[in-house]
Amino acid sequence: MTKREPFFWITVSCGIIVLAFILLPLIEMLSAPSAVMLKETLKDKDVVRSIWLSMYTALAAACISFVFGTPLAYVLARTNFHGKRLVESIIDLPIVIPHPVVGIAILSVAGKNHWLGQIMSELGVRIMGSVTGIITVLTFVGIPFYINAAKDGFEGISPRLENVARSLGAPMFSTFFRITFPLAWRSMLVGLIMCCARAISEFGAVVIVAYHPMIAPVMIYERFESYGLKYSQPVAVWLVLVCLSLFLILRILALPKKNRNHD
Repeated sequence: MTKREPFFWITVSCGIIVLAFILLPLIEMLSAPSAVMLKETLKDKDVVRSIWLSMYTALAAACISFVFGTPLAYVLARTNFHGKRLVESIIDLPIVIPHPVVGIAILSVAGKNHWLGQIMSELGVRIMGSVTGIITVLTFVGIPFYINAAKDGFEGISPRLENVARSLGAPMFSTFFRITFPLAWRSMLVGLIMCCARAISEFGAVVIVAYHPMIAPVMIYERFESYGLKYSQPVAVWLVLVCLSLFLILRILALPKKNRNHD
């Protein structure tokens, strides 16, 4: 039997500590509510509505990120230009900005004192206290994750494949949708998962922009503030289970067929 070096045991110990740090609070939270309490919580229309709203707005943010972020991700992956690093830094800004600052920044632009806010008001678009405002916030915080993942996927595809198609007379649109997109779709799907995951967990910015209608994280906070830990835990458990199921399905779809069959 090969003797393990001390470094091996250090890495194993650190791994166990990290896993315990992540799993223990989650296991405790998931096991705290009884089955009866979980069932009763699911009968609460407000809870069901808030979870559905969280899923709907997060998926809407992911779709918006897909539509507007894909062309930008492709440009960043395929071209070099002056200011590219600045553009990439701006894209990453929502990742590092404190969450309440995001909400304040969005309201600063959407308010009636700003020209853009005045135009939206004339068009009947309301950000404060609306589903539109929630989707705006979730798109803001989630889009960097999609763009970065899609860009990595595009960078992993050889430009020679596209050049061959172009040399045979295929237009750029046809080249992208017939060659680039099929090869990069898994990276794009991973980006959508990351965007959706980041969006569905947002709280700080949403509270400032749209406390009502309540998404699930806001309802959990409201239940905790009003009734304590006992009544907020069941809502949190259902949100975790719904999110876990959704992302597990998406992850399975994102796996290559060979790995999927092996699993």
